[in-house]
This record gives sequence, C-alpha cells and structure tokens, in this order.
Amino acid sequence: MAEASTQGAKAFGFEPYEAAKDEEYMSPEQEEHFRKLLMEWKRQLMEEVDRTVHHMQDEATNFPDPNDRATQESEFSLELRTRDRERKLIKKIDEALERLDEHEYGYCEACGVEIGVRRLEARPTATLCIDCKTLDEIREKQRG
Repeated sequence: MAEASTQGAKAFGFEPYEAAKDEEYMSPEQEEHFRKLLMEWKRQLMEEVDRTVHHMQDEATNFPDPNDRATQESEFSLELRTRDRERKLIKKIDEALERLDEHEYGYCEACGVEIGVRRLEARPTATLCIDCKTLDEIREKQRG
C-alpha cells in the first residue's frame, strides 16, 4: 500500500509526506502539503480542459465521408465524457480545499477518525476512512 501512495504523490510531483516525530495529525505543515498537492492536481486537470477545447476547435472539420464524420464525433464524445469526469473531480478537489480551509480535511465524514496521510496521498479527495469506505462499498454491492 505504501507503494501506491508513493506513486500517487509522485504523479503530482510530490514526495510522500514524512511526519516529524510526535507531529500532530493534520498539522499546519501537513495541511500545506495537501493544499499544494490538491492545487497542482487541479492545475493539471484545468490544463487538460484547455487542451481539449483547443483540440476540438482545431480538429473540427466537416468531413464529406460519413465514416470520417462518425469517427470524429465518436472521438469528441469520448473526450467530452472524460472532461465531464474531470469536471466532477475538480469539484471534489475544490470541496477538499474548503475542508482544508475549515481544518476538517483528513477526518472521516462518517465516523470522525483520521483518514491517514498515506490514504490521502493516494486519494487526496477521500472523505471516508478505509473502514467506512469498505462498508459503503459492501452496502452498494448489496443494493445492486
């Protein structure tokens, strides 16, 4: 699991956070670490949105061949679905930043326990501890 969190942190250009001995959970240093991580992630997603807009403007062509048009429309549709998922992720990042501002970041919304630095580095928008998330997934699976 430590390897996954290391990969998650490095994906945003950050080294995993190393807490000082006896450091309090969600200290100002930890909050700043996660603020930078979330802001960088958001910046990367916003750049991707800009690239998509420019790509679609540049590539929008009225092909005479129906197959070429269908291929282009299919590609654009896939790209737009991806951007919609990223838009939702940006909203979750903004919510996480708000929780940081309110000093509520890093605590489970269901039971109030610490989510944990490594879990947050792997999933910076996490709102549930691993136990509550597991129970949530089991309930979801049972509902079908």
